[in-house]
Amino acid sequence: MKLKHEKRGIGPDGIAKVTGSLAYLTDLSFPDMLYGKILRSFYPHAKILSIDTSRAEKLPGVAAVITYKDVTGLNGFGIVMPDQPVLCEDRVRYVGDAVAAVAAESVEIAEKALERIEVVYEPLPVIDSPAKALEPGAPKLHTKGNILHRAENKRGEVKEAFARCAAVVEETYHVPRQMHTYMETEGGVAVPEENGGITVYCGSQHGYRDRFQLSRILGMDEEKIRVVSSPIGGSFGGKDELHIQPYVALLALATGRPVKIHQTRKESVISSIKRHPMEIKVKTGADEYGKLLAFQAVIIADTGAYATLGPAVLDFAVEHAIGPYIIPNVDVTGMAVFTNNGVSGEFRGFGGNQVTFALEGQIDRLADQLQLDPIEFRRRNLRQKNAPGPLGHRIAETTGASDVLEAIAQKVELKKMAVHFYNERHKWKKRGFGMAITMHGGGLGYGRLDPAGGRLRLSKEGKIEIAFGFEEAGQGILSVIEKITCNSLGCSKNDLSIVIGDTSCAPSSGSTTASRGTSMVWHALQRMKGDFCNKLLEKASAAAGIPASQLRLGEGGVFSSGGMVLSYGELADQISDIESVAVTVKFDFPTTPDQVNAGHFLYAFSGVLAEVEVDLLTGMVKVVGLDQAIAAGPVVDEIGYTGQIEGGGVMALGYTLMEDAAMKEGRYLAENLDQYFIPTIADVPFHMDVEPIEKLVDGDPYGPRGVGEIGSVAVAPAVAKAIHHATGFWANRLPVSPEDILKFAMKEGDGAWKMEKQPLKSKLRLN
Repeated sequence: MKLKHEKRGIGPDGIAKVTGSLAYLTDLSFPDMLYGKILRSFYPHAKILSIDTSRAEKLPGVAAVITYKDVTGLNGFGIVMPDQPVLCEDRVRYVGDAVAAVAAESVEIAEKALERIEVVYEPLPVIDSPAKALEPGAPKLHTKGNILHRAENKRGEVKEAFARCAAVVEETYHVPRQMHTYMETEGGVAVPEENGGITVYCGSQHGYRDRFQLSRILGMDEEKIRVVSSPIGGSFGGKDELHIQPYVALLALATGRPVKIHQTRKESVISSIKRHPMEIKVKTGADEYGKLLAFQAVIIADTGAYATLGPAVLDFAVEHAIGPYIIPNVDVTGMAVFTNNGVSGEFRGFGGNQVTFALEGQIDRLADQLQLDPIEFRRRNLRQKNAPGPLGHRIAETTGASDVLEAIAQKVELKKMAVHFYNERHKWKKRGFGMAITMHGGGLGYGRLDPAGGRLRLSKEGKIEIAFGFEEAGQGILSVIEKITCNSLGCSKNDLSIVIGDTSCAPSSGSTTASRGTSMVWHALQRMKGDFCNKLLEKASAAAGIPASQLRLGEGGVFSSGGMVLSYGELADQISDIESVAVTVKFDFPTTPDQVNAGHFLYAFSGVLAEVEVDLLTGMVKVVGLDQAIAAGPVVDEIGYTGQIEGGGVMALGYTLMEDAAMKEGRYLAENLDQYFIPTIADVPFHMDVEPIEKLVDGDPYGPRGVGEIGSVAVAPAVAKAIHHATGFWANRLPVSPEDILKFAMKEGDGAWKMEKQPLKSKLRLN
């Protein structure tokens, strides 16, 4: 199918979002509604000796106070394993742990009720780093110990290969905990139903999975639980796990009234999941010709108090640790470690951002040591079309790696002269540029349930209804559905009715994660369009007396060579059994045929070129240019595509230069956005260019890949290299700090930072 895309247009929800008329799930109100609040732990680690709610229950206006005793089913949740208590009974493991919850006539009364709940704690030693958690004799945070998960990727003879290397670089990289900082904090409403069931309106990335988890917690059949999970005011992975859903549901069932919880930003900071902070020790070696021979890495991830998707994030990091390069000898090991810090989980890039910063940092340092142009060094080691994936497994053929590298190479040649002339004219500000590339797997990977599905039907109102379980989280999935459906069926957007994010009327389509949405919509339409069109045309043929072979679907209705035969509304009136033209499909995200744990099959690629300006007096860094070349197959929606890449790039600038959700002794040092800084419009680069590379290899049957994450993954190493180009400072820690740059200047600088490089000895021979 040839995808058509418009350069300009308005998305299905564009006007509502811009005018503010779109009702998010936290905007909803219901008659007789109560307001809920959650009591979080005072300590990052402690025994609970007693919980007394009597004073809170007596407060006028309080309708219910619940503790662990009121959890009717399983007192635990978690996507991989239900190890996080809904309400803690005898122990708390981080400051976000929930101990009790209140429903009251107003938010103010609920807050006062929380103050009246008396919890007696016995503080326990705080394990605030993986190093402490791994010490002999460290307190066990869980029955199985302090190691959540291990992963590895090993092949070849690494030790022997390093002995043959002409250049070896060893470095330890530190990457921070990062907040998702979505605009809409966690919240929603639960409404008891007359049949004894419940409807939960709450921002989530997988309504069907929420329904499953809630059924275990509530001790209720899934069919009696309806989850409405769209639209969401931002997520980036942060609302993939349950957050307030169990509490609104339990309180609503306890009171028999609708209950709303909408967390403040401080409550969100304390309780929500974050990007995994990691320490990554890497050793990389190449021969005298610039060919990579050996790669060794140890990844230690602080997964916090509970599992959520920590194992999957670590698996992804280990898989992507060597990125798009062919390295014959590899030894990558990873460990996700429990601590008493905030829970780390899913976040845009899913572990790829962390390891790409380390990998590309190694590549740049090796190129520098070998006195090789960084692009040429990458070119000599890049995977080719038929090469295996990072785990040695079969993947869909792709030239994406070389495509993005060559696209960025052309931009570099133009950048060199501009930066040179700028630096000639400025003494106390210097510019530099850097590039990086990456690959990013879509879907959940081999061995993990990754189902998808969709439904097409003609509604009684004469609309072509397309339904998916996906959620609109600001990523533009509505525009994607609209454009792919119109391209597939030949109809117009005015003919469509899109249904998403509601377990009562949309089929399960898997999670709104892992850059899988666009691919799954495309695959679903490929499977459904033929059968659906045939059914409609047969009904139209019977109604109009024209052979189906002479009819086609078009904008507004069914056409023959002479023009429109029936509008879709007229056709709907002619069909007595409207469900007879419905088509439903179920399938799985494409996976590798090789049995490799979590290995991916479809990859997108990115090449990044960053230009920075460094103030030599303050050490402050401003990114003035950020270009990306993206190889992810055909573009479905150009505006959405560009927005995802640019938005991901700006988010990554925060990760690179300013964001660190630092913790000390298990407590956040910044509990609100007055002390935790994220990029604003003032930090957006003056120049940003997105170059889509739409080509696929001949015969590729997999269509467009998702781009929700790829635009964020390789920005940090490109910026770090640009800083090095401007100043000579190699960053090994994010966010890059002005203080570290100035310390380097004081130690290594000369005058106005004249970074005169000394000749480097190398065995390099260019043939």
